[in-house]
Amino acid sequence: MISSELIAFFYNAASIQRWNDYPRLVELTELDKQAHKFIIAFFLASREENINQINLIEAGIFEFLRRVIVTDIRPNVYRRVISEKKKEINEWFLQKFKPFVSDEFFTKIETYFADETTYLNERKLLAAAHYLATRYEFNIVYQSGGFLSDMEDLRRSVESEIANFSHYKGAVEIGLNGDLSKIVDLCGRLRFQIRWSQTPRLPKTSVLGHELIVALFSYFYSTAVNACEKRLVNNFYCALFHDLPEVLTRDIISPVKYSVSGLEHIVSNYEAELINTSIIPLIPDNTKEYFLYLLGLIHEGDRYYKNEFKNRIKNEHMTQTVDDINQFNENRYDPIDGAALKACDHLAAFTEAALSKSYGIRSKELENGFSIKDKYRAPISGVNFGDIMLNFEKYLTISEERS
Repeated sequence: MISSELIAFFYNAASIQRWNDYPRLVELTELDKQAHKFIIAFFLASREENINQINLIEAGIFEFLRRVIVTDIRPNVYRRVISEKKKEINEWFLQKFKPFVSDEFFTKIETYFADETTYLNERKLLAAAHYLATRYEFNIVYQSGGFLSDMEDLRRSVESEIANFSHYKGAVEIGLNGDLSKIVDLCGRLRFQIRWSQTPRLPKTSVLGHELIVALFSYFYSTAVNACEKRLVNNFYCALFHDLPEVLTRDIISPVKYSVSGLEHIVSNYEAELINTSIIPLIPDNTKEYFLYLLGLIHEGDRYYKNEFKNRIKNEHMTQTVDDINQFNENRYDPIDGAALKACDHLAAFTEAALSKSYGIRSKELENGFSIKDKYRAPISGVNFGDIMLNFEKYLTISEERS
């Protein structure tokens, strides 16, 4: 499904500091920026009619991977370098990246960077999402760096760029601080919540960054099981938003959530109520039903229930849970691999713990994280998540010994 080298590569983005030549109230990392960019792109696309969601997801992944490799260049310099040495930069990036991805994936990413007309509509929308995510970060930096001599010039420059994307309805709404701006803000706040907050860990990752890691895992899982188009798209966005309720409840670490009898059920039901009252009203009307489906929110009587990790399909416009999702691998069923997404979430938790261990950080909470692999002795749709975890642990051990 995915190589250990690629998993480790994803986490490099959590160590890339953004705006590090300005005073910041919080750390701003490339992983968080990319996660927010994907979220903004989702909402921008919901207002457009000419966007192919698979193309949008893949273009976003390709751009993310290149940005992580070309990491040490300041944005204005990066834009200049790309404009003058794009071919050479892309060739260097692709050759560095080739050894640890499948031939099929490499062919896609090679085509994307060789032919700028590939996924053209999606490229343009991603540029808008990139700008809006940068604008959000700048508003954070502006609060702590307003005394700097160039800050007002930078503010005017950032604000003026929104005119370049005024043809996107969603971009205008965000710029005017409408409801779409509020949901983008809520999602962005997840960068302030650090995963495993009760134990030291490296690299530190936020809930926002974690969501993107799980979404990336879901993409490679979906391609490995030959998921239909809607299944791949649903899996990616379900993963990308799976922890959104934590912006209202904060992260409750698994050892607490699962050790206290009944607590998980209480928290899940309360999250469902908060989603319905505080999040769904901000979602565009044409996206509300789909967003509820992604979040796994079910309304029964006067109660709301949430279970994003259940296999589910749409059957005559009604949500139905199923045991074997592979029997419904057709677009007409709108399938979501809830069980596999839970495995992707656990894979993210395991890799977070394993990376910290490779840095020499140990704690009871992190050690508990390693027990997750014992839950995945049997494959899910032919993908053995337990083996992926074991291979990643071995990869880190070998890398540590070589260093």
